[in-house]
Amino acid sequence: MASFQYQKSVDNIPTTFIIQSFADRVLVLVTQLGKVGNKIQATLLSTAPLFSPEYEPKEHDPLWIPPPPPAIQLTPLLGSSTSEHQQTLHSLYASQIATVVWYANSQFALDGDRKSVVVGIALKRVDVEGSGCELSDGERGTFREIIMTIQKIIRETVAN
Repeated sequence: MASFQYQKSVDNIPTTFIIQSFADRVLVLVTQLGKVGNKIQATLLSTAPLFSPEYEPKEHDPLWIPPPPPAIQLTPLLGSSTSEHQQTLHSLYASQIATVVWYANSQFALDGDRKSVVVGIALKRVDVEGSGCELSDGERGTFREIIMTIQKIIRETVAN
Protein backbone atom coordinates (compact mmCIF):
# COMPACT_ATOMS: atom_id res chain seq x y z
CA MET A 1 0.00 0.00 0.00
CA ALA A 2 1.42 3.36 -0.98
CA SER A 3 1.54 6.38 1.29
CA PHE A 4 -1.36 8.71 0.78
CA GLN A 5 -2.63 12.02 2.16
CA TYR A 6 -6.17 13.27 1.61
CA GLN A 7 -8.17 16.22 2.89
CA LYS A 8 -11.93 16.39 3.15
CA SER A 9 -14.53 18.33 5.09
CA VAL A 10 -16.31 16.10 7.60
CA ASP A 11 -19.29 17.83 9.25
CA ASN A 12 -17.92 21.15 7.93
CA ILE A 13 -14.58 20.54 9.69
CA PRO A 14 -11.43 20.20 7.56
CA THR A 15 -10.14 16.67 8.16
CA THR A 16 -6.78 15.27 7.08
CA PHE A 17 -6.30 11.57 6.41
CA ILE A 18 -2.80 10.11 6.15
CA ILE A 19 -2.09 6.46 5.40
CA GLN A 20 1.48 5.23 5.34
CA SER A 21 2.72 1.67 5.08
CA PHE A 22 5.93 0.59 6.82
CA ALA A 23 7.69 -2.78 6.77
CA ASP A 24 6.07 -3.87 10.05
CA ARG A 25 2.99 -1.63 10.46
CA VAL A 26 0.49 0.57 8.72
CA LEU A 27 -0.03 4.08 10.11
CA VAL A 28 -3.41 5.76 9.68
CA LEU A 29 -3.86 9.30 10.97
CA VAL A 30 -7.19 11.11 11.05
CA THR A 31 -6.97 14.65 12.36
CA GLN A 32 -9.13 17.73 12.55
CA LEU A 33 -6.71 19.40 14.95
CA GLY A 34 -3.45 19.30 12.97
CA LYS A 35 -1.81 16.87 15.37
CA VAL A 36 -1.44 13.11 15.79
CA GLY A 37 -3.72 12.83 18.81
CA ASN A 38 -4.40 9.57 20.63
CA LYS A 39 -2.44 6.66 19.08
CA ILE A 40 -3.72 3.11 19.40
CA GLN A 41 -2.22 -0.02 17.86
CA ALA A 42 -4.57 -2.71 16.60
CA THR A 43 -3.23 -6.24 16.21
CA LEU A 44 -4.79 -9.41 14.88
CA LEU A 45 -2.78 -12.61 14.71
CA SER A 46 -2.41 -13.95 11.18
CA THR A 47 -3.92 -17.23 12.39
CA ALA A 48 -7.10 -15.50 13.62
CA PRO A 49 -9.88 -15.22 11.03
CA LEU A 50 -10.83 -11.75 9.86
CA PHE A 51 -14.50 -12.79 9.76
CA SER A 52 -16.42 -15.59 11.44
CA PRO A 53 -17.04 -18.56 9.11
CA GLU A 54 -20.79 -17.77 8.92
CA TYR A 55 -20.26 -14.15 7.89
CA GLU A 56 -20.53 -13.20 4.23
CA PRO A 57 -18.90 -9.91 3.17
CA LYS A 58 -21.14 -7.50 1.24
CA GLU A 59 -18.53 -5.73 -0.91
CA HIS A 60 -21.15 -4.99 -3.58
CA ASP A 61 -22.94 -2.66 -1.13
CA PRO A 62 -21.20 0.77 -1.33
CA LEU A 63 -22.19 1.53 2.28
CA TRP A 64 -20.82 -1.75 3.66
CA ILE A 65 -18.24 -1.54 6.43
CA PRO A 66 -16.54 -4.80 7.48
CA PRO A 67 -17.18 -5.67 11.15
CA PRO A 68 -14.12 -5.81 13.43
CA PRO A 69 -13.03 -9.33 14.38
CA PRO A 70 -13.60 -10.41 18.00
CA ALA A 71 -9.92 -11.40 18.42
CA ILE A 72 -8.62 -7.87 17.75
CA GLN A 73 -6.18 -6.54 20.35
CA LEU A 74 -5.96 -2.79 21.03
CA THR A 75 -2.91 -1.28 22.74
CA PRO A 76 -2.78 2.41 23.68
CA LEU A 77 0.56 3.87 22.54
CA LEU A 78 0.52 7.64 23.00
CA GLY A 79 -1.94 10.17 24.29
CA SER A 80 -5.00 9.49 26.33
CA SER A 81 -8.70 10.07 26.22
CA THR A 82 -10.27 12.69 28.43
CA SER A 83 -13.28 10.55 29.29
CA GLU A 84 -14.51 6.97 29.22
CA HIS A 85 -16.82 7.93 26.37
CA GLN A 86 -13.94 9.31 24.29
CA GLN A 87 -11.82 6.24 25.08
CA THR A 88 -14.61 3.99 23.81
CA LEU A 89 -14.98 6.13 20.68
CA HIS A 90 -11.23 6.06 19.95
CA SER A 91 -11.16 2.28 20.45
CA LEU A 92 -14.07 1.94 18.04
CA TYR A 93 -12.21 4.05 15.44
CA ALA A 94 -8.99 2.05 15.89
CA SER A 95 -10.67 -1.34 15.57
CA GLN A 96 -12.76 -0.31 12.57
CA ILE A 97 -9.93 1.42 10.70
CA ALA A 98 -7.64 -1.59 11.27
CA THR A 99 -10.36 -3.92 9.98
CA VAL A 100 -10.74 -1.84 6.82
CA VAL A 101 -6.95 -2.00 6.24
CA TRP A 102 -6.81 -5.77 6.89
CA TYR A 103 -9.80 -6.42 4.67
CA ALA A 104 -8.25 -4.45 1.79
CA ASN A 105 -5.00 -6.32 2.34
CA SER A 106 -6.80 -9.68 2.16
CA GLN A 107 -8.72 -8.64 -0.98
CA PHE A 108 -5.82 -7.13 -2.90
CA ALA A 109 -2.80 -8.90 -1.31
CA LEU A 110 -1.22 -5.50 -0.74
CA ASP A 111 1.52 -6.30 1.75
CA GLY A 112 1.50 -10.05 2.31
CA ASP A 113 1.35 -10.60 6.07
CA ARG A 114 -1.27 -9.02 8.31
CA LYS A 115 0.49 -6.01 9.80
CA SER A 116 -0.41 -4.18 12.97
CA VAL A 117 -2.26 -0.95 12.32
CA VAL A 118 -1.42 2.17 14.33
CA VAL A 119 -4.28 4.66 14.36
CA GLY A 120 -3.84 8.29 15.39
CA ILE A 121 -7.13 10.04 16.01
CA ALA A 122 -7.56 13.74 16.82
CA LEU A 123 -11.12 14.94 16.27
CA LYS A 124 -12.78 18.13 17.41
CA ARG A 125 -14.81 17.57 20.51
CA VAL A 126 -18.53 17.17 20.06
CA ASP A 127 -20.57 19.17 22.58
CA VAL A 128 -23.28 16.56 22.96
CA GLU A 129 -21.84 13.13 23.74
CA GLY A 130 -23.84 9.99 23.99
CA SER A 131 -24.74 8.82 27.44
CA GLY A 132 -22.08 6.52 28.85
CA CYS A 133 -20.65 4.51 25.97
CA GLU A 134 -23.62 5.20 23.67
CA LEU A 135 -22.75 7.29 20.58
CA SER A 136 -24.78 10.33 19.59
CA ASP A 137 -26.28 10.54 16.09
CA GLY A 138 -23.64 13.16 15.19
CA GLU A 139 -20.82 10.86 16.34
CA ARG A 140 -22.31 7.98 14.35
CA GLY A 141 -22.50 10.13 11.22
CA THR A 142 -18.93 11.39 11.63
CA PHE A 143 -17.70 7.84 12.28
CA ARG A 144 -19.42 6.48 9.17
CA GLU A 145 -18.10 9.29 6.96
CA ILE A 146 -14.53 8.86 8.24
CA ILE A 147 -14.56 5.07 7.76
CA MET A 148 -16.12 5.35 4.29
CA THR A 149 -13.45 7.93 3.35
CA ILE A 150 -10.65 5.62 4.48
CA GLN A 151 -12.16 2.78 2.42
CA LYS A 152 -12.29 5.12 -0.59
CA ILE A 153 -8.67 6.22 -0.09
CA ILE A 154 -7.48 2.60 0.09
CA ARG A 155 -9.47 1.60 -3.02
CA GLU A 156 -8.09 4.58 -4.98
CA THR A 157 -4.55 3.84 -3.77
CA VAL A 158 -4.84 0.24 -4.91
CA ALA A 159 -6.33 1.25 -8.29
CA ASN A 160 -3.37 3.52 -9.09
